[in-house]
Amino acid sequence: MEGAFTHAPNHLVGDSASAINEGDDISTLDAGESALDSEYGRGNLNGGPRRRRIGDDDEADVDDDEDAESLASQAQHVNGKPTGKAGEEEEVELPAHACAYCGIHNPGAVVKCLSCSKWFCSARGNTSSSHIINHLVRARHKEVQLHPSSPLGDTTLECYNCGTKNVFLLGFIPAKSDTVVVLLCRQPCAAMGQGSNKDMNWDTSKWQPLIEDRSFLPWLVSQPTDQEQMRARHLPPQVIARLEEMWKDNTSATIQDLEKSAGVDDEPAPVLLRYDDAYQYQNVFGPLVKIEADYDRKLKESQSQDNLVVRWDFGLNNKHLASFVLPKLELGDVKLAVGDEMRLRYTGELRPHWEGVGYVIKIPNNQSDEVTLELRARGGNENGHHGGKGGGNNNHNSSGSVPTECTHNFTADYVWKATSFDRMQHAMKTFAIDEMSVSGYIFHRLLGHEVAAAPMKVNMPRKFSVPNLPDLNGSQINAVKSVLQKPLSLIQGPPGTGKTVTSATIIYHLSKLNGGQVLVCAPSNVAVDQLCERVHRTGLKCVRVTAKSREDVDSPVSFLSLHRQVQMNDTNTELNKLNQLKAELGELSSQDEKKFKTLTRAAEREILSNADVICCTCVGAGDPRLAKFKFRTVLIDESTQSAEPECMIPLVLGCKQVVLVGDHQQLGPVIMNKKAAKAGLNQSLFERLVILGCAPIRLQVQYRMHPCLSEFPSNMFYEGSLQNGVTMQERILKHIDFPWPVQDNPMMFWSNLGTEEISASGTSYLNRTEAQNVEKIVTRFFKAGVKPESIGIITPYEGQRSYAVQCLQQAGSFKKETYKEIEVASVDAFQGREKDYIILSCVRSNDHQGIGFLSDPRRLNVALTRAKFGCVILGNPKVLSKHPLWHYLLLHFKERNTLVEGPLSNLQVSLLQFSRPKTSYRGPQRYQMASQHASQMAPSLPGGARGGASGPNGAPPARGGAAPPAQDGSVVGYIPDDVSSVHSSALGGGAALPTQYPPMFQNFQDAWPQLPPGAQRNGLPMGTGPRPSGPQSIAGDSVAASELTDATTSGGGAAIHGAGQQQPGQGGVSLAGLSIQDLNKQASLSQSDKLRRYVEGQPTPAQQLPPIGAGRHQAGQQPATANRSMLGGNDDDAKSVSTAFASQVD
Repeated sequence: MEGAFTHAPNHLVGDSASAINEGDDISTLDAGESALDSEYGRGNLNGGPRRRRIGDDDEADVDDDEDAESLASQAQHVNGKPTGKAGEEEEVELPAHACAYCGIHNPGAVVKCLSCSKWFCSARGNTSSSHIINHLVRARHKEVQLHPSSPLGDTTLECYNCGTKNVFLLGFIPAKSDTVVVLLCRQPCAAMGQGSNKDMNWDTSKWQPLIEDRSFLPWLVSQPTDQEQMRARHLPPQVIARLEEMWKDNTSATIQDLEKSAGVDDEPAPVLLRYDDAYQYQNVFGPLVKIEADYDRKLKESQSQDNLVVRWDFGLNNKHLASFVLPKLELGDVKLAVGDEMRLRYTGELRPHWEGVGYVIKIPNNQSDEVTLELRARGGNENGHHGGKGGGNNNHNSSGSVPTECTHNFTADYVWKATSFDRMQHAMKTFAIDEMSVSGYIFHRLLGHEVAAAPMKVNMPRKFSVPNLPDLNGSQINAVKSVLQKPLSLIQGPPGTGKTVTSATIIYHLSKLNGGQVLVCAPSNVAVDQLCERVHRTGLKCVRVTAKSREDVDSPVSFLSLHRQVQMNDTNTELNKLNQLKAELGELSSQDEKKFKTLTRAAEREILSNADVICCTCVGAGDPRLAKFKFRTVLIDESTQSAEPECMIPLVLGCKQVVLVGDHQQLGPVIMNKKAAKAGLNQSLFERLVILGCAPIRLQVQYRMHPCLSEFPSNMFYEGSLQNGVTMQERILKHIDFPWPVQDNPMMFWSNLGTEEISASGTSYLNRTEAQNVEKIVTRFFKAGVKPESIGIITPYEGQRSYAVQCLQQAGSFKKETYKEIEVASVDAFQGREKDYIILSCVRSNDHQGIGFLSDPRRLNVALTRAKFGCVILGNPKVLSKHPLWHYLLLHFKERNTLVEGPLSNLQVSLLQFSRPKTSYRGPQRYQMASQHASQMAPSLPGGARGGASGPNGAPPARGGAAPPAQDGSVVGYIPDDVSSVHSSALGGGAALPTQYPPMFQNFQDAWPQLPPGAQRNGLPMGTGPRPSGPQSIAGDSVAASELTDATTSGGGAAIHGAGQQQPGQGGVSLAGLSIQDLNKQASLSQSDKLRRYVEGQPTPAQQLPPIGAGRHQAGQQPATANRSMLGGNDDDAKSVSTAFASQVD
């Protein structure tokens, strides 16, 4: 391409536009690069400098974070030769425009970053991105300039129409005259076709981004030659990452500076499963919390934004409201939440400088991009020492007036507060030094010690359902029973299983039985408000304690908030008078203010003392107003979303009975700092206890999704245990005319082959094709009569969320206001919520970059389980099928003829063939340590009992129940799912069992037959006691619950029903009394072959599956004592863990 173009103002002129297309299709990576898990790829530190070769396999690569010694050794050989004194003679002086990573200095292959004035090339080296893109993304820089000697001259890349220089927004349009290439930004110029106003010769529909596959197009920035790349310096990705971090503090830092600092090991100690004492616990978690706090502070305080335009208003409480748009917020550089504190400063010349501090009361949404700040009343900053720069009383200047007459020249700063981190540290310190902070049993269980719980004497209520809440089903009743009798309980609530109702019921009974106050917490304000509202319905006295910064934020339970109850208290006339005076004057005299605070604190103490239930966030439990209270009983909802130190805050207030509610198969805590997350701060307390063998009680009947929507999540994430409490008829809206491929199954995967692009922030992705098709689906729903508030659009990427919102506004044929009512949000924002119809845009579509965090099974689980009546997924099957989990999801859709392609008006079943992934998906791997630790602990316990293991002489364990869904050595039991057998009206004391073997396994090729043997599953002690002649049925004729069950021989096993046979009331297979070793011993080669043919869906003679094993057990033949024996005696844990029937049979 050299010499093909010359530089002209605002556009590029060339000899022939066809020259562009010749270099447009590039592929500089080998196949191994596509398997990279990390965002920037992996590198090799141990083997010295390394170059990509044909057939090079990335399995030899190592993780980004290596030990400091190997990092130092790599830094000493960055050029393929020593950089120390011995190699100084060989060093060559590089020109100023040499790539700061590798030293390549070909003028046509290098680009200058205008933000830091460093040069980078288009080579990839050991990274999945070109060096220039890698730098721009890591440094958050966005403007570049070509080299003066390059074929296109010293062009600064910018939009021809509006002048924006953000390269992640820029693209090109070839002109019809074959001589001009126009650079336009994606939004708004190319999208709105504004360029055609200047030159009608442009076709904006042909707009293409300048960056493809994380590299500039080769006609713009050429690729270095092979010889240049061989001579270049090869830095592994982790060294590049360290270098970029150094440049943030010292822009002139070099490789040699990195070498000097490489010997310092700054990796924090990882979290443990067990701790010797509370001091070790504090010493492990304390540094992690500090790392996260320091990172959060640095991130917030670096986000000062200038030249803001402010719109002024008055709130209902006569406080000034300032509204403005934060550009960095739009780019995703920083997150903002209601209640955050910001400082607004006037820097113009129209009046003296002014600054004020306020709380965020509104953040951008579909209706508005503005942030609204409510300025604090005049007075000191109560927590000024927690703030960032000068967090004291700086909310007014000498004149004391708010500059409402000024609208321009404002600057906004984030005021960082350490409140949440300080409270975590204080909680861990209290846990270590205060013997009364928790009971002895809770203390040892939190440290991971194996201790026996003293039996709790409880007068169980006759009726478990409570006033003004729905009646409970069998698994919910079992959960309530179990919780009331144990000091430590874990409740796993899969999507739509009534977790909030169950929690509210538990709180009601705990309050009535124990007599003391119950502390109810959750990590988020929304979750606390929802649970608080349910508890209030039961008639209990409820108080919602909110942070001072959120007292003016409206919520569904504002009338229950502590400050509102103080205001509504008519008995204290003096306090009411001072309140009224303060509202009229805006402030009180110092003497009156002191008296006002004293009276307020007294009123708050009285209200809190009289409450049955106190609700607050986990961090809010550290509020000074609760410091003198002791809470014997604590329930933490959504506990899997909070980091362990955050959970400790409510626990150290004297708890003796703890209930943790959550779902470790959904999204976990959000930890910003990668080092802290890697060390284990992103693991919740709930998860650690599960790994230690504390079996969660699983709720098993879902009332949200159409049965076809719950099938895959149930089988893939919950061992097939989810039963349907709603029928197909209840989840089909006949009047909604939508082109579902199968009318009775309102789901489809619409194949979209558009290409992903980097979003404007440089740190996210978007897919224009998918966004445009999302608009078509929404418009079709509107035409069918679906209301906008019933539709939710989920996408994992902020770039796609923002672009989809713009697409709806610009391309939609209905009124813009109608599209604004649709919620478009991330997977994380939708957790815990539901919509009638969900549209999921997957975004990722590339040849080499992989699918990013789409591969997270917990994220997929949340996305698939939000819809009630229908779900549409848009994605590229060719790319997604390379990941085993998505491969099975696509097979699931394909087998049901719901994988489609073509225009929405004429969808056709897709005939696309996608290759089998290289690896098999074996379910969640986070808990694979459970069995290992169980076996390690077994010798030290009487009879080897631990967690799910049976006690001495085959007796049930004293505590723990079944081991968690674990590891490679476990048997995965799948329970069939038949909606006709489970209905909400028939679930009073237990549910009938489903029957149809899940058809999703018919083509599961090689994943399931290869499941290795393992220990106990499903709450059933295996290999203990006398072995019966065969596995006994739980409820009627049994069908295969797992492929290993099918492999049993004489006198045992189950017959597999022929196609189409379905008998309501049939259940799963019990493996009680039959060890996995016995199963393996009895399995023959021929049976394994039969099983493989069955699971892979290969036809057999007469198209029928021959029975494997022999005999079926009728329900009437089963002794009444068998249930109790197989469920581990009277142990409630064993009854209710893990799989479908354990809590329903008796």
